[in-house]
Amino acid sequence: MKENSGYPHRPHYEEVAGTGATMAVSPHFRSHGEDRMTKTDALSRFRLFMLRGFLDERTCDEIVAEMTVGGGTPATIYGQGSSGSVNERVRKAVSQTPSRETVGSVRRRLLECKHEVEQHFGVSLNSCEEPQFLRYRVGDFFVAHQDGNTGLLRLDSEARRVSVVIFLSTQAENPKEGCYSGGSLVFHDWRAAEGDRELRFAGEAGTLVAFRSETTHEVTPVTHGERYSIASWYR
Repeated sequence: MKENSGYPHRPHYEEVAGTGATMAVSPHFRSHGEDRMTKTDALSRFRLFMLRGFLDERTCDEIVAEMTVGGGTPATIYGQGSSGSVNERVRKAVSQTPSRETVGSVRRRLLECKHEVEQHFGVSLNSCEEPQFLRYRVGDFFVAHQDGNTGLLRLDSEARRVSVVIFLSTQAENPKEGCYSGGSLVFHDWRAAEGDRELRFAGEAGTLVAFRSETTHEVTPVTHGERYSIASWYR
């Protein structure tokens, strides 16, 4: 992947009333309470931070091309140990390893937008973890979970403050060439009123979404195509 200086182009921002923040224009939201939960409600409830166009189309295509070379390894989960373990009843996906240049470039871009993330969440962040490059094939998923910052466990992952997902491919409701179906990033708030407890985020190539690491979320099973994404965490 060729190195660019900063963002390929500046994302488009708009004011979101009632949230106390300026947000990038986002992809589609869908909730069980879709008629009642407006875009502003969704942003406020789940405190999502989004950048549309964080990576441009060509960059996404180049990274995906790198990720299709080689078999990869099963994606891990974190338990009581410091190293990850494989449990395909919890998480079924493939972790790919692109070039060191690509990994470094993505990490630098994440650090470039750290200040904006800090402002949105009102936290001070020190660094971000090395990005994970993930490939979800038909039937792959990740059950509902939290990434860290819960205060409940003594794990290294508890140091995670803000989680980040960057979509490299686009989700389509119906099977479509070059897109994937299923594989929704779903946020949960069990304390919310019935019908407002779930928010489905439809992935769009190049879009970054960040959220507090204690937010419960999952990836639903992919039903068509392949879902490519990057995950990282600010500490």
